[in-house]
Amino acid sequence: MSATWYECKIKYRKLNDSGVQKVTTEPYLVDAISYTEAESRINEEMSAYISDEFKITNIKVANFAEIHPFENSDRWFKSKVSLIAYDEESGKERKSNIYLLVQANDVKEAFDNTNAALKGTTSDYTIPAIAESPIMDVFPYFSGEEEQAEQIERFNAIKESGAPKVEVELEEDFDEVTEKVVLEESEVIEDDVTKESSEEENVVQESTTEEDFS
Repeated sequence: MSATWYECKIKYRKLNDSGVQKVTTEPYLVDAISYTEAESRINEEMSAYISDEFKITNIKVANFAEIHPFENSDRWFKSKVSLIAYDEESGKERKSNIYLLVQANDVKEAFDNTNAALKGTTSDYTIPAIAESPIMDVFPYFSGEEEQAEQIERFNAIKESGAPKVEVELEEDFDEVTEKVVLEESEVIEDDVTKESSEEENVVQESTTEEDFS
């Protein structure tokens, strides 16, 4: 997805793993046509996520040429891509660098996903560097047009597919915390377990029948 992206740093109070509120600053990306629109959009987006007060500490143009979400991934990686061109007159090789933000679970997967994002590129290229990005989330622009609405919906669906939903139940004495990972395919897994159990019972019955004949 090609657009002008702005990196917005948000400062707010956040609960850490110990349940203690601490002030933190996190970077987010928004697609906008100006700093003013970027400020307006990040305010709107963050108001839906943060109930308490937050502050925008910085807004700058991000140097990402493209943003590529991938299914079943929950981290963002910055890939440096060197595009290679050959000067026929001098016979020398020229390189120009661009940066892609790709979603992946580790560096190796980020490398594979970067290659997938560049599939169909006519020029030669190399990927000299990949590093995990501190970017927390990406908010593409939505104009309201039907075709673009479908693109944004697909973008968000792919982007959010890697984050498992976790429900936390607290006991009255707060001594025990039970975490449940809600899987969309839980029913399918249960069916598979039932089938495996039935197959095991059939094997036991066949074994018993063979012993009776002997």
